[in-house]
Amino acid sequence: MSYIVDRRLNGKNKSTVNRQRFLRRYRKHIKKAVDEAVTKRSITDLNSGESISIPRKDISEPFFHHGKGGKREMIHPGNKEFVSGDRVQRPQGGSGGGGGDGDASDSGEGVDEFVFQISQDEFLDFLFEDLELPNLVKRQLQGIESFKFVRAGVVNEGNPAKINVVRSMRQATSRRIALTSSSRRRLRIFEQQLQALQEQDSILRDKRKEQELEEEIAKLRRRIKKIPFVDTIDLRYNLHLKQPKPTSKAVMFCLMDVSGSMNQAMKDMAKRFFILLYMFLKRNYEKIEVVFIRHHTSAKEVDEEEFFYSRETGGTIVSSALKMMRDIMQERYPADEWNIYGAQASDGDNWNDDSPTCREILIKDILPQVQYYSYIEINPRRHQALWREYETIEATVEHFAMQQISDPGDIYPVFRELFQRKETKRAS
Repeated sequence: MSYIVDRRLNGKNKSTVNRQRFLRRYRKHIKKAVDEAVTKRSITDLNSGESISIPRKDISEPFFHHGKGGKREMIHPGNKEFVSGDRVQRPQGGSGGGGGDGDASDSGEGVDEFVFQISQDEFLDFLFEDLELPNLVKRQLQGIESFKFVRAGVVNEGNPAKINVVRSMRQATSRRIALTSSSRRRLRIFEQQLQALQEQDSILRDKRKEQELEEEIAKLRRRIKKIPFVDTIDLRYNLHLKQPKPTSKAVMFCLMDVSGSMNQAMKDMAKRFFILLYMFLKRNYEKIEVVFIRHHTSAKEVDEEEFFYSRETGGTIVSSALKMMRDIMQERYPADEWNIYGAQASDGDNWNDDSPTCREILIKDILPQVQYYSYIEINPRRHQALWREYETIEATVEHFAMQQISDPGDIYPVFRELFQRKETKRAS
């Protein structure tokens, strides 16, 4: 029987195994708390931990106990402070005997909640659970940088850390059997002869022959013991070879409308959506690039800092951002090598004749090259002209999706809806 002992260090005297079991058991409560927390947090506080409350009645454990009836004998220990007839003072902390913060009441009952803290990593794991980039496929790779080690058999020389104990012991056993087989065979013959002599009558024994056999037996046993149990030639090592690991290169285009028609509340909702998207991409994918594009009457490629914190504004020409995305795709991200994704956030308010232009650019230049494109309208009121133009695309293009965000509470559900992991259809 083999035993595996986990000697990993646990932070703050917590059991890693027990904590993971606890998180799995109460996944439903934690997931609900995370979904509620993400809509209430500020933009700069989305990636921290969270306090989770679980009703105490939901964490009760089953236990064995004696049922009613039957005959039992029990001894109850006494105490040194009280005897029969003593009066016990009322507990301090209020007229009701409790120390809670609630108002007094003459009826009702309740149960305290169990509160615990989940870490930043655990919070993000629950936040992005079951999400993925749709239609991610492997493209042609230029300069493979990712490798993985695969087993390639057993060799005679190697790193002591990679020693194969089973194969080494098997080789050592085979060597000892091969080197001592003739000696063991002779030993068995001499032992049988000695036993036969010792069974004879003491008068008829050949003492000299018996002594010679004992000397030969002792000599053979010393010879067998001289063979080392494990020799250096017995050692075998696992061989691992480094092989290129296919990786999927992907790029996400983030297009955000910062025109004057977007008030501060709308811009904050758009930023919260893109922060969620950016955290999801960086946490779940190694080989991914993000291109940030801000636009009003003109579009501009910016870095992360300027994308989220710049206060520049102006009129609205949405097609300027789409044209810049098209040009960047053609220049830096050929579709035969990259998985290309796009996410566009706008209030839908656009210049008079620019919405049909946006639809044409998407249909002809962008959608044939991308894996997935999503449009998010940040507008609590009715849909604008850009939404109506994009509806014609959604009806015919499978990898184009549209969603509306009316208030901060819609951000996370919309994000999950756009990037929910789809079940793979099995061939019948």
